[in-house]
Amino acid sequence: MKQKIFITGGAGCLGTSIIDKYIITNCEILVLDNFATGKRENLPALSNLKVVEGSVVNADLVNQLVKEFLPTIVINSAAAYKDPSNWIEDAETNIIGSINIAKACLEHGVQKIINFQTALNYGRPDVTPIPITAPSKPFTSYGISKTAGEHYLLNSGLNVVSLRLANICGPRLAIGPIPTFYTRLKDGKNCFCSDSLRDFLDMEDFLDLLDTILHNNFPAGAYNVSTGIGSSIKEVFDEVVAHLNINAPEVPIVPVGTDDVREVVLDASYTEKIFSWKAKYNFKQTIKRQLEWYDKFGVTDIYSHLASSKQ
Repeated sequence: MKQKIFITGGAGCLGTSIIDKYIITNCEILVLDNFATGKRENLPALSNLKVVEGSVVNADLVNQLVKEFLPTIVINSAAAYKDPSNWIEDAETNIIGSINIAKACLEHGVQKIINFQTALNYGRPDVTPIPITAPSKPFTSYGISKTAGEHYLLNSGLNVVSLRLANICGPRLAIGPIPTFYTRLKDGKNCFCSDSLRDFLDMEDFLDLLDTILHNNFPAGAYNVSTGIGSSIKEVFDEVVAHLNINAPEVPIVPVGTDDVREVVLDASYTEKIFSWKAKYNFKQTIKRQLEWYDKFGVTDIYSHLASSKQ
């Protein structure tokens, strides 16, 4: 049967990479995006791709699109995060939007949803790498609202696979230290590194897992998606410096802010077991591939879920 994929937030980094992979196959794709962080120009003009400008907050629109398109699967990639102080926007998009998607799918018989979740749902973890059984303890607007939306979806009665994601690197990445360091160092500007560790996953590894989920049936629930290996932000900085072949000044290492978490590294062993999947690219390969993409296409935007920047 032909896949019909409805992607909310489909103009963002993850959504457009999914479209790049599947638009050439025998499937139809419907995108709903308000273009708050995604860009319309990232979406190709093809007969099997329909793009609707709007928000998941609009329950009538979501219901109408699901009713008319009748997707075989919904990928919920919509997320509000660009203004950490805007709790209303975060709650509307990440919570009410998730509820609207679930209700529309229930009404029109769409059973399968893949939800993208932030690793910040774990808050400040007790242990790392963070197991999938760790409690949710979010404390930021983004983390709390995304966790509430995930909780609703997982308890909606639908077949929901919620992917708790590491820092995924790939085309059009516009958040985090990699595009920040790349642009600032190229412009001769100073940088700082937070005293933190993160896990970085190559987009190709993420898409390999997604492909397995799309074409098979698996137990509903939440799954960590990561290499399971943490790297410091200073290591990211060093990789960018080496790639640009520059003599960078000494970079200060500063404590994480009150709205940040020092170490976020996910334990993906359960995911690896259930899906017979494992990341192929290591940290250095992932960062190198990201920087090579920037060399070709540049950095257009940089966003952050953090409340303040010291750069």
